[in-house]
Amino acid sequence: MPGESARPGTAYSGAVDPCAVVLFGASGDLAKRKVLPALYDLATHNSLGSSYAIVGFARTAMNDETFRAGSGEAAKTISEVGPIDPEKWGKFSSNLYYNAGEYGDPQAYKQLAQRLAELELEKKLGGNRLFYLSTPPEVYPNIVEQLGKAGLARAANGRSWVRIIIEKPFGRDLGSAKELNYTVLNVFDEHQVYRIDHYLGKDTVQNLLVLRFGNGIFEPLWNRNYVDHVEITAAETLGVERRGGFYETAGALRDMIQSHVLQLTSLVAVEPPASFDATAVRNEKLKVLQSIRPFDLEMVAQFVVRGQYAAGDINGSAVPGYREEHGVSPSSRTETFVAAKLLIDNWRWAGVPFYLRTGKRLTKRTTEVAIQFKRAPHIVFRGREAEPNRLVLNIQPEEGISISFGAKRPGTEMNIGNVNMNFSYLEGFGVSTRSAYATLLNDCLRGDATLFDRGDSVEAAWALVDPILDVWSAAKTATVPFYSAGSWGPREADLLLERDGRKWMNS
Repeated sequence: MPGESARPGTAYSGAVDPCAVVLFGASGDLAKRKVLPALYDLATHNSLGSSYAIVGFARTAMNDETFRAGSGEAAKTISEVGPIDPEKWGKFSSNLYYNAGEYGDPQAYKQLAQRLAELELEKKLGGNRLFYLSTPPEVYPNIVEQLGKAGLARAANGRSWVRIIIEKPFGRDLGSAKELNYTVLNVFDEHQVYRIDHYLGKDTVQNLLVLRFGNGIFEPLWNRNYVDHVEITAAETLGVERRGGFYETAGALRDMIQSHVLQLTSLVAVEPPASFDATAVRNEKLKVLQSIRPFDLEMVAQFVVRGQYAAGDINGSAVPGYREEHGVSPSSRTETFVAAKLLIDNWRWAGVPFYLRTGKRLTKRTTEVAIQFKRAPHIVFRGREAEPNRLVLNIQPEEGISISFGAKRPGTEMNIGNVNMNFSYLEGFGVSTRSAYATLLNDCLRGDATLFDRGDSVEAAWALVDPILDVWSAAKTATVPFYSAGSWGPREADLLLERDGRKWMNS
């Protein structure tokens, strides 16, 4: 039955029904780089159903054979699933098909419906369909409305299911997110809709819940009595590359904070769910977002920092500033860096600041969550105390967990040093070629919505971000601080913590 079901413990477990996957935007970069390789990965692990068909839909003129050939070439050169086995790819690609059409053309959807009906009969797919929107966001409403008008949004019988995956960004502010939710939910029911954020498919992100609720030693400490503050960093060394035109309309606040970083925040701060199913987990995540203190004009001025990268040095190579990037205005005020201080007004986290930071062209590529605990209440070794204890979850590029604590150094003196206990996913469980997209696609195919966003949660995140966007939009003459490429961001981001007597773990 379609709906919100319990999540099994392994990534590719559980039966997957035969189905047709319709990939909108099939000729685009995301489809070639991420989605099709993830589907191939699932197929090679027998996790795409006993029978399946993948139908590409895009404006580019192609037939089945050219689509198969182009997808295969992309899988070999730009995908992240590792070496492609020619025999396995051949078997997989024989299930690839293509329909060309405009996203708003009703006739194209009639042709799609006919093609699906033929494939479902030929391959005995049972009427199960997954639509994946890997297109520019501005065409989402067209696709959704046309699917509804073509009668493709509803299951043909009580035994089949229809689901839709929608990529971020889901709106560009609260108003547009509400409008898109209205459009989508006018055609699909909420239980059919899977709003994807690939960060949630990463093992360490999912392990946040296991770490807290599967171990007796962490959850008792996970509150205001023991935690001093929390840092969440999502740093990139890359600039905007050839996406300057897109980034000019987005910026780091929309691109990263509203989605990835607030998702991580809600998982760190979430209360124990009554059960580990999609409804319970997502209800608790929503409560966290609703408990974050809303930003007003004064709070934006005190608690939010933005910046834009200038020319600098990354790994020994000179790189241009943001304003020199292709497609970027020479007088652009778009932020490529955001740091913010959040306060969560609930019983567990009252008084514990959450410091968020994201940016492009920073010192290193890393996404990490650092839980810093309070110092021991009574310092026995005066003048010799160690650094505060930290629990750090490394999400990328190397997934793992580390715990720091003080230990006596060898020798006759009572000297204390800081040491780390490290857990590496690579060392602990071996090499995994599974991508976050493969994990999330598998979840969707099994009807498990736990790691996907719900409409009310998306709107709650935008409600937090919108006041910041409004303040920045009104302050047209305000200075956007520059930071050198290869640094950890503008000086103002350091002051955000220094005013509280703290400093970033990496600075």
